Amino acid sequence: MLVLAVAYFATSWLGLTQATIAGAASPVWPATGVSLAGLYLLGVSRWPAVFVASAGSILCFGIVPPQAALAMGVGNTLEAVLGALLLRRLGFSPTLGRIQDVLALTSAAGACTLASVLMGTLSLVVVGGPHSWNGLLLMGWVWWLGNAMGALVVGSAVMLLSRSHPEPRWREALVLTGLTLVVGFWAFSGGHQGSPLAYAQVFLLFPLGVWAALRFGSHGAALSTLLIAAMSIWGTIAGHGPFISRNDGRTVDLLELQLFLAVVAFTGLLLAAARVEQGKAHSQLELLATAVRSVREGVLISTVHPGEGPRLVYANESFREMVGWRHEELVGRTPCELFGGELEPEAQQRLEVALREGDFFRGEVMLAHKDGSRVVHSEMQLSPVRGADGRVSYFVATHRDVTAQKQLQAKLVSAERIAAVGTLAAGVGHEINNPLSYLLLNLDEAEEGLAKGPQGLAEARARLESAREGAERIRVIVRDLKVFSRQEGEERAMLDVNEVVVPALRMAAPAVRPRARLVEEFGRPPRVMGSEARLGQVMLNLLVNALQAIPEGSPELHEVRVRTGSDDSGRALVEVSDTGCGMSPTVLARIFDPFFTTKSSAEGTGLGLAICQQIVQAHGGELRVRSEEGKGSVFTILLPSAEARPSRTPVPVVVPSAPSAPVATQRRRILIIDDEPRLAQSMRMLIEPSHDVSVTTRGAEALAWVDEGQRFDLVLCDLQMPGTTGMDVYSHLRQHAPELAERLVFISGGAYTQATRDFVRSVRNRILEKPVRPDELLATIDEALASMSAA
Repeated sequence: MLVLAVAYFATSWLGLTQATIAGAASPVWPATGVSLAGLYLLGVSRWPAVFVASAGSILCFGIVPPQAALAMGVGNTLEAVLGALLLRRLGFSPTLGRIQDVLALTSAAGACTLASVLMGTLSLVVVGGPHSWNGLLLMGWVWWLGNAMGALVVGSAVMLLSRSHPEPRWREALVLTGLTLVVGFWAFSGGHQGSPLAYAQVFLLFPLGVWAALRFGSHGAALSTLLIAAMSIWGTIAGHGPFISRNDGRTVDLLELQLFLAVVAFTGLLLAAARVEQGKAHSQLELLATAVRSVREGVLISTVHPGEGPRLVYANESFREMVGWRHEELVGRTPCELFGGELEPEAQQRLEVALREGDFFRGEVMLAHKDGSRVVHSEMQLSPVRGADGRVSYFVATHRDVTAQKQLQAKLVSAERIAAVGTLAAGVGHEINNPLSYLLLNLDEAEEGLAKGPQGLAEARARLESAREGAERIRVIVRDLKVFSRQEGEERAMLDVNEVVVPALRMAAPAVRPRARLVEEFGRPPRVMGSEARLGQVMLNLLVNALQAIPEGSPELHEVRVRTGSDDSGRALVEVSDTGCGMSPTVLARIFDPFFTTKSSAEGTGLGLAICQQIVQAHGGELRVRSEEGKGSVFTILLPSAEARPSRTPVPVVVPSAPSAPVATQRRRILIIDDEPRLAQSMRMLIEPSHDVSVTTRGAEALAWVDEGQRFDLVLCDLQMPGTTGMDVYSHLRQHAPELAERLVFISGGAYTQATRDFVRSVRNRILEKPVRPDELLATIDEALASMSAA
């Protein structure tokens, strides 16, 4: 308080020594700046220091009576208190690093100084001071401007000097200070009072103030303004400069001087604050740009124009690495051009709504790599950016590469599926052994019948028909195994739910029967869009869970019931119930948690039900469960309907009779390529009555025949062979005999590698699964040759 009082007293004395201007007032009242800065920095509780110093300084100079001096002291104190409180209310920062800080200080300087002006001018009139009522308005105007300039010029300098400031560039600062002194001395020491040349000289100080503000910030602006104010007041008092009347050389245009100082101070502080804010904004922009560039997730920014779709304007390095495109190749494209496959209908609909309505979107998409070598699975989050008018001007999309996660997930799904099939392996082996034994016995009997000569032909034919029936049963079992063990299975198609349930029942039936009765209740569920392999895995896992919940030895006491149909909302329903041990509420609450299991490590991993729930949810459905300890469990699958038409109920498999030989209208040349010689010869014997057939077990030999000029009308080729594979044959034919590549039919055992699975998805050629039924093979050949004839 003592230091504040001394500082106020000293600056009051300095201001009063200049009160000769216009006979009564000072153009800048520095004490206002000291009191305002002091109370703001030290707290308004220090107001007694301001009051004592203010009233004491006025009394010491003996300008007015004691009553008026006390009134002025009250006004000056009130001015400082109100100004400090207003600055705090406006969120002012003494660093003056924001435009709002400069505006707040200017507002406080203009508003709160009115308290001092009103108290001071009125006290002078009331006590009968030297000023009459006629000069009250002019005196109040000059007083107000002087105090306001004191707050703006001196107050800003005090506040900034109380704060730390960056290391100055001393050489530049000295040069700037020297130039300011030289120009100021030249402008306010010449003999051009009030002339246009004097105004021109003063205007040269403005560029120097701008230089100080832009290069040295708020500190430079405040100190430069303080220096210019000191020189302008000193020069004007000395009778020089543009603010002295040209006629008498003594009259001061106080208003012009004060407005000049106001413009210099306000412009300098405002430019400095704008420069600081620009620097902060630039730093934040650089920080944001660096963060976006270095973040591991891909970032895309798209601009939106009315009537047009989004267009890419920015892609960070992580996204460019993800898709293999350069930045200039991406700019201007639509984001959807980068998708490597169609979205699920539900996700596609949500994305379209988000783009149309400017909403958020989150979902999985596939991005195609530029060279086509791979597809990147990405978890995308789309966010709109709205402008001041509320319209969406940009979309920001972040992409997280989840390809490795998807691959691991696929391996877990595959492992759980194989574990489920392994649980049923003994029963499946039993189911194969039965028709296999039946097949072998009938073949032996047929051989004996043929050995008897003509009289044994009828018996041999009957035995062969029975053998065919056994082979058909084995083919159905192998087909079911392929459905549940295949690695692919993400392809969606229109499915009959009953036709998905039946293979699972055939697989599980041998293992269920020693424990419980297997009851089937087939209804008429609607068709669904889904993956046969994935939904089949869910059914198989639920059946395995059901049989493991039932102890062996009392099949007459237990049952596993499978029911299909639809629920009240029209969704397809599959229900698997058992009369096993059931689950307690504690176990029931955790059954879908990964790796949670109540079984031994030999019976389960705890992934089965978690994977089942994930597969059902990926199909847009629900997996529900209800269970009671000691009374069994009921699992219910609900899948959204893909069409209103109900599916048909399953019908028994009918083994067709032996196919009749096709009647060909024209003999063609057919090339068979298969690394299994017996199978190749069997196909040759089947086809040769109608066409000319060439057979090879090596793909390289077949390609050599084609290169030599041999002409073939159709190629039957095994997909996976040692050495030259079916894919290699196709690629070679595409380059050297493209018309023959279109008439290439693949035959595969279904044990696909990843490369083979990708190839199968990409080609349009027909692919027959082994074992191929004779009628199916001949029909495929006739269809391919018929299309050739039509062309």
